[in-house]
Amino acid sequence: MSDTGPRWHIRAATLDDVQSLVGLEERCFDYSRMGARSFRRLLKGTSAHIYVCTSENGQLIGYYLLLTRKNSRRWRLYSIAAAPEARGSGLGRVLLEHAIHTAQKHGAISLGLEVKVDNSAAIRLYEKLNFAVIDLLPGYYDDGTDGYRMRVSFTDATNQENR
Repeated sequence: MSDTGPRWHIRAATLDDVQSLVGLEERCFDYSRMGARSFRRLLKGTSAHIYVCTSENGQLIGYYLLLTRKNSRRWRLYSIAAAPEARGSGLGRVLLEHAIHTAQKHGAISLGLEVKVDNSAAIRLYEKLNFAVIDLLPGYYDDGTDGYRMRVSFTDATNQENR
């Protein structure tokens, strides 16, 4: 599942992507940005799965970061970003579907995330892919904004299909 058609290509990130990832963070977020040191550490470790999406011309236009813990099958979508010029194109959904597939392929039973309560576009996308709000996180973000914790369970879907 590395090709998403002629427009985009999704692949595992490498250390060569670090500066482009930092640049995308700066363009996409005005809070809680990850720096080069964090990306390098995660890419060298075993608890992170970072995938990048490039356009036809090779420009990095999106990424996602999944985190795992040893002996846990509950995964976390720590970050997902689409370049401002790619928003509204379906890239966010493609990245999220790829992230879900990656987690499932590696045996995850659920995927959780946090999102700002005022990020209605992201919340709608998550809900379309069966994520549900499981908790309110007062003052969760650096700027004091509340967050939602959302989760999709893969075992529930499997159990419902087998009924």
